[in-house]
Amino acid sequence: MDSEYTDYIAGLPRVLAAAAALFRDAEGRVLLVEPNYRPGWGLPGGTVESDTGESPREGARRETLEEIGLDLPLGRLLAVDWSRGPARPPIVMHLYDGGVLTERRLGEIRLQESELLSWRMVPRTRLTEFLPPQLAARVTAALDVLDRGEGTVELVDGVLPRGTEG
Repeated sequence: MDSEYTDYIAGLPRVLAAAAALFRDAEGRVLLVEPNYRPGWGLPGGTVESDTGESPREGARRETLEEIGLDLPLGRLLAVDWSRGPARPPIVMHLYDGGVLTERRLGEIRLQESELLSWRMVPRTRLTEFLPPQLAARVTAALDVLDRGEGTVELVDGVLPRGTEG
């Protein structure tokens, strides 16, 4: 590889990628998991392992299997969120439709005890009680996409970018 090109690539900004799955039950409640390594709740998911060539969809499915023991094909991409934060590079968050879990599937959940303390089904109206604000906004936007039967929503830090509201 040309050293000029190598230098160019090395100088580009770094961006992380993460992916999660949005699972619901028949009542429309959202599956949340409680990690043991930070306060608060989240969705099954995590960082995409780009060094292995993993795609965001593959990462979300792998993380779902690792964290809650379910190996299910994921549906469409519901939300992409450009997430900026202090003391880290930006993260592009991908949120996929995990579908509606039956009572039988919910009974098959097995937590990854090295990372998770518990799981629960939470009504949409209570998401802000459990999730950090940006994640609550991302999940709500994804639920809105599902309700309207639309494609994918683009977010920046959990909100629609200026000029895209209409």
